Amino acid sequence: MDFELPELDRKATQRAVESALAKYRLYKSIFPEEREASTTASYDTIGGGRNNSITDQTSSIAIENADEAAYRKRFCERLERAVDRLPKLEKFLIKERYMCEDAEYITDYKVYSFVFQPPISEKTYAKIRWKAFYKLALNMNIAVIQTPGS
Repeated sequence: MDFELPELDRKATQRAVESALAKYRLYKSIFPEEREASTTASYDTIGGGRNNSITDQTSSIAIENADEAAYRKRFCERLERAVDRLPKLEKFLIKERYMCEDAEYITDYKVYSFVFQPPISEKTYAKIRWKAFYKLALNMNIAVIQTPGS
């Protein structure tokens, strides 16, 4: 049995993974603002609304609020599971560089020079990061597969 891993577009895949990690940080730090039902009455002279349908505003808002919270929780848990499956060095890199609260203010240089003990070179850091991105992209179904001829 011959199985070949797909060739990925490096830049597009890196953007997709970094975008997913940014989305993760946002979901972890900002709680969704729950919508509330309008308490102002509105009357319709005809009755039944313009399309003769009755809506339950309170239940539709409650469902939307619950769905949004559940979606965010599922996304964060899925990404955390994908990161936890990575090898030790790759997991360490992703958590220290992309999943911490201050990730937007931390540079790659700071991570490979000061966070890794002992420090690693820029090329080694880039190799470890690409391997982690490759695995995360495939695991999260956000990989951008390179088309033949490009």
